[in-house]
Amino acid sequence: MSDLETESLREKCGVFGIFGHPDAAAITALGLHALQHRGQEAAGIVAFDGRQFNSERRHGLVGDHFSNERVIKRLAGSASIGHVRYATTGETVLRNVQPLFAELEGGGFAVAHNGNFTNGLTLRRQLVRDGAICQSTSDTEVILHLVARSRKLRFVERFVESLRQIEGAYALVALTNKKLVGARDPLGIRPLVLGELNGRYILASETCALDIIGARFVRDIENGEVVIISESGIESLKPFAPQPARPCIFEYIYFARPDSVVNGRSVYDVRKRMGAELAAESPAEADVVVPVPDSGVPAALGYSQASGVPFELGIIRNHYVGRTFIQPSQAIREIGVRMKHSANRGVIEGKRVVLIDDSVVRGTTSVKIVQMMRDAGAKEVHFRIACPPITHPDYYGIDTPERDKLLAAQMDLEGMRAYMGADSLAFLSVDGIYRSMGLARRDPVRPQFTDHCFTGDYPTRLTDVLAESSPRQWAMLAEAS
Repeated sequence: MSDLETESLREKCGVFGIFGHPDAAAITALGLHALQHRGQEAAGIVAFDGRQFNSERRHGLVGDHFSNERVIKRLAGSASIGHVRYATTGETVLRNVQPLFAELEGGGFAVAHNGNFTNGLTLRRQLVRDGAICQSTSDTEVILHLVARSRKLRFVERFVESLRQIEGAYALVALTNKKLVGARDPLGIRPLVLGELNGRYILASETCALDIIGARFVRDIENGEVVIISESGIESLKPFAPQPARPCIFEYIYFARPDSVVNGRSVYDVRKRMGAELAAESPAEADVVVPVPDSGVPAALGYSQASGVPFELGIIRNHYVGRTFIQPSQAIREIGVRMKHSANRGVIEGKRVVLIDDSVVRGTTSVKIVQMMRDAGAKEVHFRIACPPITHPDYYGIDTPERDKLLAAQMDLEGMRAYMGADSLAFLSVDGIYRSMGLARRDPVRPQFTDHCFTGDYPTRLTDVLAESSPRQWAMLAEAS
């Protein structure tokens, strides 16, 4: 699904941290720039200079604010953490922009979070009943309060005690006056990697953030692992009972940058294999394979190579159209869509076209894309989606609508095809996704990925959702989780 689709899936956040480097804030800004695809709403950096914590949090893109030398100078210090944000919980206000910071009994504490706590609202309500004063509406603030209220003596013990109370998905980076701390949830749903730059350790959501600064990838932070980086080196804790990892399948389908390596797999290679699997499962008599840019490109390449149908850039994306384009009327909104993407008539006209996209949520943009091909003179339009139908909402840090807004939850395949106006429509199967990951098929007893959006198999308790749902919804969700 392209960025043409305003209701497309969006990742919650990206995180970055570095310890012991004289240019910590500048390096953090570069790392966040590489992670910009994980959140374009806001960005923030907190640095510690040995005496005080310095913070800058802004709405907008990293490059709009943190390429400014004056801003970086205000972020003095040799340890720093940063965050890019797209909100899935909390309002779009500056007080929700991370990293969040608080002065605790043992000193300052800053934290940045990628993911979503599925019991965050429940914990927050209990904290407020007990007298906590919340400064944001972000679920991340729960961590600050839990750490502050812990009676453990050492910070790491207080941090771990707080994690034990949290459910859901998280990749965390935290900064104190002595330590950089990273943590990954017990299932490893959200990604976190460890890197090294000239002997200084780095934590980041993706390997592409290491590449941009010339850092060396060391390893993935394991599911359920807490790492503590200090002047003494690096320490690893495993405070949770061991269990098989279940990383989010959507990192490979959509969220991670193609040049990243996630849990040992090249994202680009996986997406090409998804396209190849799609060609094997759902071939089409066609003249050209056309990706929906930009995220559909690797799968379209795989489909083309596997099918022998030529790959063409039949849709051209304008990279210079901003997200804030004024759209006062439906007519102007339609023009705005064409400003971002336009058909390459020379390779479309008179051709049987296979359109490749990575996913479909509400499907409204799919309608526009098919019509764009028709208007450019396509003889036939066959739509192929390089993932299974999305039938269930996400609660782990992906901004998905409720189930009654998901196209595949409301229509069967033929209904979706007719709605889009395509000559044919097919999705990659769930087993096809697993084959793309190098596995024979999905094990229904012990799946190796978090794939609930396709299967309804939620890997953790959904405490907040169950508490807020109607009795009927509660029963459905309780059964799924």
